Amino acid sequence: MTKYYITGGAVVVDNERNILLKKDPTRGWELPGGHVENEESISSCVIREVKEETGIDIEILKFCGISQDIKSNMCHTF
Repeated sequence: MTKYYITGGAVVVDNERNILLKKDPTRGWELPGGHVENEESISSCVIREVKEETGIDIEILKFCGISQDIKSNMCHTF
């Protein structure tokens, strides 16, 4: 049985329609997000990760989609 890891990411847009990116020292510029912890909802993960990585409090307005990385057994939600 294959175990999948779930991540939650956010497309954070301001009033001028700018998208928030954070700079990872290894991967470069990317959307904020991270791994869903045990007993944590995806939406709670997204709110927590954005706050931890950028210091910004967000409100989730809608679900955008999901992608699957087969090689690393990960499902990414946005």
